[in-house]
Amino acid sequence: VAQECYEPLLQMLADCRAQGYNPQICSAYRTQADQAWLFDNKVQRVMKEGYEEEEAKVIAAREVAVPGTSEHQLGLALDIVDSNNWHLDESQAKMPTQKWLMENSWRYGWILRYPVDKSAVTGIIYEPWHYRFVGKDIAKQIHDLGLCLEEYLEMLTNSVG
Repeated sequence: VAQECYEPLLQMLADCRAQGYNPQICSAYRTQADQAWLFDNKVQRVMKEGYEEEEAKVIAAREVAVPGTSEHQLGLALDIVDSNNWHLDESQAKMPTQKWLMENSWRYGWILRYPVDKSAVTGIIYEPWHYRFVGKDIAKQIHDLGLCLEEYLEMLTNSVG
């Protein structure tokens, strides 16, 4: 991860473990090549379902970031799972570790990046495992206002303009 989020990450994971939970990072920084492989793999799987390539790319982009747009490539995003469930699907939301992270990650400067009720805004499926570092002040504001990052940035843009 990027240097600015390393210490807050360690503290968040330590505090989560101190509460008896078992967070595990299953994905952190990704290179352009790593992201391209993940995206191309998803496109191929969607095409096997009968979609043409261009439509498959649109569908794939709802679940796997287009190379060059992934927050993982910035070193500011992590996929964190409960050690008792390594599935990157909605079942994560039911896991005790995820419940703790969703409730507390903002205190450490991390936000749940793709909340359950924000897919129409983010363009990405609900990902109860994907956390993004934004810093403590911004994370608190996003949490307190019940916004996703896109809504927060739109709010800032509107307040300036």
